[in-house]
Amino acid sequence: MILETRHLKLIVAVSEEKSVTRAGERLHLTQSALSHQLRDIEERLGTPLFSRLNKRMILTQSGERLLQSARQVLDELKRAEDDIAQIAAGDHGSLRISTECYTCYHWLPEMMKEFNRKFPKVEVKILLEATHRPIPALLNGKLDFAIVSDFVRDKRLIYKPLFRDEVVVIMAPHHPLAARAFITAKDFADQTLFSYSPPAESTLYNKVLLPAGVKPARFSEVQLTEAIIEMVKAGLGVSALARWAVAGQIESGKLAARPLTRKGFHRQWSAALLKNDFTPAYVTEFIELLTTRSLPVVKPGKMLSAA
Repeated sequence: MILETRHLKLIVAVSEEKSVTRAGERLHLTQSALSHQLRDIEERLGTPLFSRLNKRMILTQSGERLLQSARQVLDELKRAEDDIAQIAAGDHGSLRISTECYTCYHWLPEMMKEFNRKFPKVEVKILLEATHRPIPALLNGKLDFAIVSDFVRDKRLIYKPLFRDEVVVIMAPHHPLAARAFITAKDFADQTLFSYSPPAESTLYNKVLLPAGVKPARFSEVQLTEAIIEMVKAGLGVSALARWAVAGQIESGKLAARPLTRKGFHRQWSAALLKNDFTPAYVTEFIELLTTRSLPVVKPGKMLSAA
């Protein structure tokens, strides 16, 4: 880079003051020092930026072009400094989040509403496109934190515990598996398994079925949790979902749910963040909000996004 910020400030000052002396006073430079810097800029660029007419400094065509960019750059730098100062104060900025589970987006809006009352100048942005791969998005600087249940070992990350939930196996009330006290991996061998994600990304598949050497008779990927629930209710197969997401359907008797394995299958959800020296206060506040609010019970008939 040939030019520096001080050069841009000099060009603006001289063009507005029309005088090297007055521009020097404005920039707290002697006339000699300012003239030296101006000559240095013109030598670097290989063209004069001002014409000297009757002690007045008049911009050349090259000077006009540089002035245009100088004002834009300096204005943007000033805005950036102001924004960073407000972010550092902890009451202004944007909060970019994502979660590895689509169903979580059902309860996030309530959290956002409460958060916005305390931080009205912070814009909360949910990045849906990062849902399947939140950790790479976090490491690439696209997120401020990600809500995850799987831990990736990386020295650049820290995890703050949020809450625990239980994954249960759901089936129609008349389904043969409804007679079991709990469901084991081998019980899926002759079942159609509905899942919101492909086998390679399925927690059930990778943490329960594969270690046991079991494959379901059929695997059907369905993007909507509500669609999964309706197919399970019709007796077309089984699925595994968070208990809180289907509690209303269970209470109404439209679904049966059984623990996954004898001990049950529980997930620890955490907020994954980059290991930075500085975390805005509003990020910490939102995470704290997540730890103090219980998960909702989704009532029967309530439409859900894919889990």
